[in-house]
Amino acid sequence: MTDPWWHQFLFGFYPYIALTMFFVGSLVRFDREQYTWESDSSQLLRKHQLRLGSMLFHLGVLVVFFGHLVGFLMPEPIVLALMSPHVHEMMAMVAGGVAGVFALIGITVLAWRRFTEPRIWSNTRTSDVLVLAILWLQLALGLLTVVFSLNKLPGYSFEVLVQYVQGIVTFRPGNADLLIGVPWVYQVHIFLGLTIFLVFPFTRLVHIWSGFASVFYLIRPYQIVRTRRRSLER
Repeated sequence: MTDPWWHQFLFGFYPYIALTMFFVGSLVRFDREQYTWESDSSQLLRKHQLRLGSMLFHLGVLVVFFGHLVGFLMPEPIVLALMSPHVHEMMAMVAGGVAGVFALIGITVLAWRRFTEPRIWSNTRTSDVLVLAILWLQLALGLLTVVFSLNKLPGYSFEVLVQYVQGIVTFRPGNADLLIGVPWVYQVHIFLGLTIFLVFPFTRLVHIWSGFASVFYLIRPYQIVRTRRRSLER
């Protein structure tokens, strides 16, 4: 099967364009536009919907993200030492499917809240709508891949998908060729996932970095705080 130029671009070069933009763009925005580094909270409006949607979405997305990170990037010898390839695939489908449902319900609640509350909608930017649309579609496609995987459609191979993702990290030559013949739902899912990395620095998604950075507060030295009264006495 021939490898069209657009396939080579989307799955051979585009991953590195997206990841470069993700890291470099985040650094540039932090350096030049720190006052825009926020999530623009609207927690005073429709608190119940915000609490429910945010909890489901963040819980599901965290499991999905780290599940993909560990499941696809863990070296094969370690995986084989812990479980069989079939168990590895089933764990990915079950854990990813449950977490994906949680995240999809959560983002649907958050989107409904944003689009139906006039005060929130008035402060909604085009980038916010774009991110919501991409995330919702990506989660829906992720659940659809579970259905495709269960039905074992022609061209599907969990091992091939793992090899492709690892090939991006290891700069494997001809890595895009692995996805030739793979069902469209997996290709679109991969493309949208990379697109999220591409648009990340230009949206409010950058506040995720602050969440990771907050972990360092647990190990930083204690701060000595002196009251004003004690200072005056001295």
